[in-house]
Amino acid sequence: MNVTMRAWNRAKLLWGYLTGRAKLAALPVEYIVETTAKCNLYCPMCPRETHKQPKADMTDEVFEGLVRQSANTAEHMMLIGLGEPFMDPQIFERIEFCHRHSISSLLSTNGTFLDERVAGRVLDSPLEQLTLSFDGAKKETFEFYRKGAKFEKVRDNFVRFARMKHERRSRLQVVVQMVKMDGNASEVDDFLAFWSAIPGVDQVRIKADETNLMHPDAGHAAADWKHPCHYLWRGPMYVKQNGDVYPCCQSYMLDGAPLGNIETEPLVNIWNAETMQEMRRLHASGRGGEVDICSRCCTTIPHPALVTGSLILHGRTVRRLLPMVERLTYLSKLPARLLRPSKAGGRG
Repeated sequence: MNVTMRAWNRAKLLWGYLTGRAKLAALPVEYIVETTAKCNLYCPMCPRETHKQPKADMTDEVFEGLVRQSANTAEHMMLIGLGEPFMDPQIFERIEFCHRHSISSLLSTNGTFLDERVAGRVLDSPLEQLTLSFDGAKKETFEFYRKGAKFEKVRDNFVRFARMKHERRSRLQVVVQMVKMDGNASEVDDFLAFWSAIPGVDQVRIKADETNLMHPDAGHAAADWKHPCHYLWRGPMYVKQNGDVYPCCQSYMLDGAPLGNIETEPLVNIWNAETMQEMRRLHASGRGGEVDICSRCCTTIPHPALVTGSLILHGRTVRRLLPMVERLTYLSKLPARLLRPSKAGGRG
């Protein structure tokens, strides 16, 4: 039954996206859920450097309320945010709760807590995808971007985890990711060569830096608004540790106001809040740049062909294909116009 309801939900989202509807009779396919705001590292490209975070975890009431309200429509929950997921003492219970509601779950980790015991628990859990964040191929570079982490320790944690996954023949998807920035761009080839050779690694992802911290003046050029941003129709929607809900993770980082709070308002009302509808109207008419947070955003705006594909396919399939699509694009095997990157320094 859930399979049919989710397919129908995607169809309604696709119709809303293609016709530029402001009010949607469907809910997002994906969510970014910040189950903890705690982190043990300091990274120059992380919004934690400019947005002070509480040392707090999401309550069960907020998390379980979100899952229950989205149980018939959500396909994927990324249990990440501005915290390190393995600092959430309830993280494995939350993964299991998503699984009981047939929602795929994903984590991204800095690797500092991924010792052999935690690795075993991850592999015993119903987690479907784990992203291992490793921003550099050299010790100096890695430790510059991941202050407080030790290159050798994190590398060895990741290698051991991947090999444990391989030996167990686990179906967990393992993605090793590097955010490409000025200081590590020259290390991409070495990064790809090293991690592609590790048994158990399914994808090696080179991801564009989508924060403004390293390039404060970055944003979208006027030509980028030919297509509306998929986040406003498909998601992922961003749910902060305290239950505040934002259109996307970038809207929080660019100091946008929350649409509502999941503890006090129904999810469907938040998704169709007047602010959200106005953003959709402007994006659908090619005027997305008039939305302040959107004009300063660095996130890629995909071509409608890719957005259509992401709503035809189940969220699980989309998440597994995404690193490959990005890598092919960066390696110039797909037309760059399919993923329209922002123009750093130009909002003309």
